[in-house]
Amino acid sequence: MEITEKTLICRDCQQPFAFTVGEQEFFLQKGLKNEPKRCPNCRLVMRVQRNGHDLEHTTEIPCATCGAPTRVPFRPKGYRPVYCICCFQAKKREEKPAVQ
Repeated sequence: MEITEKTLICRDCQQPFAFTVGEQEFFLQKGLKNEPKRCPNCRLVMRVQRNGHDLEHTTEIPCATCGAPTRVPFRPKGYRPVYCICCFQAKKREEKPAVQ
């Protein structure tokens, strides 16, 4: 069965988000059967709140590659690029050395 990227709708913000091939492979690896109900930004917000922190500990910033707004659990200092989850995973796959 071939895995393809899916577009889902976030239950919190009602915005479409990509359920990438890499995320789907991760879900399969971990034995997770349900698709995510929240976009990566809303998942981060829920995680921060669940850990008892205030949303002031997060920062919304445009992705360095595609410009999409993304939320990160830290305050960027400006000397390193910040990526959305899709661009981050794509960059990670590019940097992965080929196994021979």
